[in-house]
Amino acid sequence: MFFDQPLSRLRALALCAACCAGGGAQADILIGQTTAVSGSVAASVGEALQGVRAYLDHVNAQGGVNGEKIKLITLDDNFKPPLAGENARKLIEQEGVVALFMSRGTPHTEAILPLLAKHKLALIAPSTGAMVFHRPVNPYVFNVRSSYQAESKRAVEHLFQVSLQRVAVVHVDDSFGADCLEGGMHGFDSAGKKPVAVVKAAREKPDYAAIIQQLKQAEAQAVLWCGSGLAVVDGVKALRQAGSAAQVVTLSNNASSGFVKQLGEYATGVIVSQVFPNARALGVPINREATTLLAGQAELSPASIEGFAAAKVLVEALRRAGPKPTREKIIDALNGMQRYDLGGLELAFSPTDHTGLNYVELSIIGRDGRFRR
Repeated sequence: MFFDQPLSRLRALALCAACCAGGGAQADILIGQTTAVSGSVAASVGEALQGVRAYLDHVNAQGGVNGEKIKLITLDDNFKPPLAGENARKLIEQEGVVALFMSRGTPHTEAILPLLAKHKLALIAPSTGAMVFHRPVNPYVFNVRSSYQAESKRAVEHLFQVSLQRVAVVHVDDSFGADCLEGGMHGFDSAGKKPVAVVKAAREKPDYAAIIQQLKQAEAQAVLWCGSGLAVVDGVKALRQAGSAAQVVTLSNNASSGFVKQLGEYATGVIVSQVFPNARALGVPINREATTLLAGQAELSPASIEGFAAAKVLVEALRRAGPKPTREKIIDALNGMQRYDLGGLELAFSPTDHTGLNYVELSIIGRDGRFRR
């Protein structure tokens, strides 16, 4: 169960992705996380945390890392950037975590950056593909997924490849949306085309009537829609209710079964970019491993496989850092992780490259509510 409580209560109720077996024994390695347990992206965050817990529970059940158990302290930021920054400060300065892990959202993660530099600790696997976390290389941010720009570029290129000519972009009016738009424009440039409309959507309360009117006036055949899960869901519903059959493409931040359920009858045919292999591709070793550890708990989804992969990178960094890992040792271990097999996916970090993985493909939601490649 998740809680949105003051820190004093959260310390007792915090989500421990892996608790010590038996008694009230304390975990040895403290890892901090601020993420949207509640709010507009809570569905996909919950699925990601299922993957995280499955792997960390498994590792702790085997004795932990170098004989030490891992405790993940998760604070809810309700998908609000200022709260994400405050949560990170509490985790670092009051809880004394040795690393931060899997924050969610672009402006939310940007709010954490000054704290990383001040306290010199790593943020591992932020759940955002914003280019600001890739280039220039931030010495404290270690990504475990491709960039949003790579995704949006690929999405736009695909739309022109399938002979759709009138393509529009709707993007949330924040740093994530600007990043998505920049990548999309690279796709337009490579196709020698221009968007028929570029529409900004307010982050808190999008004016869907005005957005849909602009799309209809532009006679858009397809829309690259960049926003949070609920924002895109409401946008797709408004578009369809207005009588438009335009193809909708969105990014991997919405690659979750929760997103599909929220779309309901409007889900079929929506394209979602992916940064990990199809969860049902059991020929991929990491998928087989995750499916086994999640058995009886949850079905593997794009969001849960991202959480699972992120947890594997965290554990490997702790293993390489040695007993009693410090903030400095963890950063050194990550920078030395130049070839690490996640299970059919090779991740690489170095002091000059913190992207980790370069994997992008597109999926479409089928009539059965599943992502198909």
